[in-house]
Amino acid sequence: MRTISNRIFVLMVCLLCSGFCLAQEVNDSTAKVTTTEPEEEPNIVDEVIWIVGDEPILKSEVEALRQEEGVHWKGNPECSIPEQIAIQKLFLNQAVIDSIEVTDSEVAGDVENQLNYWIQMVGSKEKLEEYRKMTIAQMRNQLRDELRNNRIAEEMRKQIVQDVKVTPAEVRKYFKDLPEDSIPFVPTQVEVQIITHTPRLAPEEVNKVKNDLREYTDRITKGETSFSTLARLYSEDPGSARMGGELDYMGRAHLDPAFAAVAFNLTDPNKISKIVESEFGFHIIQLIDKRGDKIKVRHILRKPHVSDAAVDSMCMKLDTLAMDIREGKTTFDEAATFISDDKDTKSNKGNMFFTDPMTYSLTSKFQMQDLPPEIAKAVDTLEVGEISKPFVMVNTKNKTTCVLAKLKNRIPRHRATMNDDFQVLKDVVLEKRRAEVLHKWVQDKIKTTYVRINPRYRDCEYEYTGWVK
Repeated sequence: MRTISNRIFVLMVCLLCSGFCLAQEVNDSTAKVTTTEPEEEPNIVDEVIWIVGDEPILKSEVEALRQEEGVHWKGNPECSIPEQIAIQKLFLNQAVIDSIEVTDSEVAGDVENQLNYWIQMVGSKEKLEEYRKMTIAQMRNQLRDELRNNRIAEEMRKQIVQDVKVTPAEVRKYFKDLPEDSIPFVPTQVEVQIITHTPRLAPEEVNKVKNDLREYTDRITKGETSFSTLARLYSEDPGSARMGGELDYMGRAHLDPAFAAVAFNLTDPNKISKIVESEFGFHIIQLIDKRGDKIKVRHILRKPHVSDAAVDSMCMKLDTLAMDIREGKTTFDEAATFISDDKDTKSNKGNMFFTDPMTYSLTSKFQMQDLPPEIAKAVDTLEVGEISKPFVMVNTKNKTTCVLAKLKNRIPRHRATMNDDFQVLKDVVLEKRRAEVLHKWVQDKIKTTYVRINPRYRDCEYEYTGWVK
């Protein structure tokens, strides 16, 4: 009993001493503050300025976005930037509830696209590293979470507005009473047909790639190295190679049919698949896990490379075909249907289509920046009905191919009309309706989400009401 009392006494003495020391430090600190200007704010490294749900928004996040070049913010950036971050967090929170996911390969592709854009803007990797004061690897790591969140939030937005529709009557009603200067301009658009032919691979090149893949399998089986190590060293799929060849959980519909047929038949994670040929090249595959109707695997992709001589030979054949079309021996439509090997266009007589990223609608009318750069360059100086000279490009499957392009139509910049540009006007109304639905969704979500804002930010003028509670 006496021992316990002694311990309590010692503990109380320690606490009193600690309190005295703390008080002394506070007094010393106060004494130092009085020697400086009272108007100066304390030197705070970082701080939480908002909390949305259980997610904090840091002042450093706002400053980082504020320093991004080429980004313009409405009103006071001190207010609009944290609000936009908060809106993003609302979408991300809902995406977790709705189990919306994106694949690692999609995110890796976004990261590489962003890095390539930056490199193109500054001129080289070295200049980019010097400008941003970090290595490409550090930038890649920094971008990964940010771009993953961007993609998830975008998928959430798409889900919210997926059922929004507008009727022709609604479009006509919307534009009926608008003054002419409020009707949108349609930028110059083009319609393009293409014929593509991919040069044949030399058998010895194909055999070399297959032998390399057999060697990888042998080394893994013998325990000399791991699948992921060889994927990082040799795989020609840039999205997965950096992650040891891993592809996140995917269903059959998201995979090449030949690849899926083999991958979904794998049962032993310790075994390597036979060599699989897909439209992307040749693969070997290793099972990681199966979850319902989805599968997670590693793969190594190798692509046989076409010789320059084969490319030149194929382009010469397309040049001869172009002469035959010009002389009326055949038509571009017929050649595109029976000769072209581009699966996306040959069934449409070579006509190119794309999905508008704003409205998700399919259209054949491209603005020049929406075309692949090589095709845009080829048709830019053509007259309507003319055929380009053969040129070389890398297609969406990352294969070198020879191309003929025909400018089917050019529509100069003009104000939209109901007869000629109904789809454009419909897209305007559809986008407006979607924006209204998203605005209402955010406004309703704010009401049911815990939000705490630093007092300094409570007098801001925000786009949405209800942040300050």
